[in-house]
Amino acid sequence: MTMRNKLLFCVWLFTLPIMAQTYVLDTIQDKFPFVNWKANSIKMAENSPAFKKLFKKLDTIAKGGEEDLHIFHIGGSHIQADIYSNRLRSYLQTMSPTAKGQRGFIYPFSIAKTNNPGNYKVEYDGEWSGYRCSVRKDSVAWGLAGVTAVFKDSLANVKIKVNGNNYHEKMYDFNKIRIFYDDWSKDYEISFKDDSLVTRIEENKKAHYIEFAFHKRVEEVEFCIRKTENVDNAEFLMMGIELMNDNKGIQYTSIGVNGGSFSYYDRCQYFEDQLLLYKPDLFIVSVGTNDAYHPDFKPQEYKAYYTDLIKLVQKANPDCAVLLTVPNDSYYKKKFPNPRTRIAQKMIYEVAKEQQMAVWDFYEIMGGFNSSQSWYTNKLMPRDRIHFTVMGYRIKADLLLQALAHSWERELQLEPNAILNQIINE
Repeated sequence: MTMRNKLLFCVWLFTLPIMAQTYVLDTIQDKFPFVNWKANSIKMAENSPAFKKLFKKLDTIAKGGEEDLHIFHIGGSHIQADIYSNRLRSYLQTMSPTAKGQRGFIYPFSIAKTNNPGNYKVEYDGEWSGYRCSVRKDSVAWGLAGVTAVFKDSLANVKIKVNGNNYHEKMYDFNKIRIFYDDWSKDYEISFKDDSLVTRIEENKKAHYIEFAFHKRVEEVEFCIRKTENVDNAEFLMMGIELMNDNKGIQYTSIGVNGGSFSYYDRCQYFEDQLLLYKPDLFIVSVGTNDAYHPDFKPQEYKAYYTDLIKLVQKANPDCAVLLTVPNDSYYKKKFPNPRTRIAQKMIYEVAKEQQMAVWDFYEIMGGFNSSQSWYTNKLMPRDRIHFTVMGYRIKADLLLQALAHSWERELQLEPNAILNQIINE
C-alpha cells in the first residue's frame, strides 16, 4: 500500500458510522450470490485435540459455567481497526451471564498518530512520535503491539476510557492497569491524577511493564508521565496497556498494526517476553495480506514464519488451538488482482496439516481469485479492494462466528444452530 492509500484508509476509519450489532447472514445470502457460502467452515478442527478442549471450555461458558478463556487475534490493518474482531469479541462476551472477561491488552494508537479503534478512547497531551514495526525506516524497541510511541519532553498526560463506541455501553471496567514501557532507565516516572486509587505497584523487568492495582473498579483513568531528571537524551517508550479485573469469562485480545506481516512482527524485540505472560486458549492468525502483497513474496519464508509463530504460541500454552485464516482476495496497487494470495493459501494448508491446526479459508469463501472486484462492486470493499466497508467487516465477522459455532456444535454433537442461535439472540 502507498502512503497516500494508508492515509485515506485511516481517514475512512475515523468516519465510520456506528452500526448496531445484528446478525446479518440470514438476510443477505440471496443478495450476494458471488460469496461461496457453502465453503464457510473451520477445516481440520476435528483432527486437533486442542480444538476439542477449546470447544468444551466454550460450551461450559455458554451454559453459564465459569471458565477463564483467552483468545488472541493477530493481523495487520484489519485487526488494528478492530471492527470485525470487536464484533466477534462482543458476540462471545455476551453469549451468557458468565462470558464477559476483562478488556485486556490494548494499544493507545492515537498517541502514535495512527487510527485508534472506536471501542475505547484515548486522550493525551505532549509531543509524541509514533513508530510501527511495519515501517522499514522506523527503528525503536517494540513489544507485543508492534507499535511504540516515544515521548521526550518533560510532562505528558494520558487518559484511557475503556468504553468507547461499543455495541454495549459500559461493558468494561478495570481495577488494575499494566503499562508496557521501557524500564531500562529511571528518567521518567508514572503517577495517577487520582493517586488515592493506587493500592499496589508491581514491576516486571523482563516483560517491560509496571502494574498498578486500584481500590475500586473504574471505566476511565488518567495518568501522568513525568521526566525525573533533566537529561537531554531521555525518552519514554509506550509499548502497550492492559486493562484488567478479576472477572472470569472470555478475554479477546486483538494485536494488529497497519501493514503488519510476519517479517515485521519478527522485528519486535519483546514480542515473545510479553506473549509468554499469557496462556491463550485460541490463537487466530490473520497475517498474510501484506506478506503476499508484493511481487517479491517468498512462500517458503512465509511458511517458516508461520511455523515459528505456532511454536511460540505452543510455548505459551501447549494446548492452545491455533486457527489459521487465509487472507482475503485483494488487488495490487488498485489495478491488478493479486495472484500471490493463492500461493499463501497453499502454504497455510501445508502448515495446518503439519502442525495439526485448523483453517478458516476466507479466500475461498469470498469467491477466490478476483472475487474482491465483486465485493467492491457491491459496496462491501472500498476502492483499494484490500480492506472492507462496515458491512463487509460485519459479514466477515458473522461468517467466522458461524463457522466456529458450527464446528463447536459438530464436535460436541449438539443440535445444528443451537449454539449459533444462543449467541446471536442474547
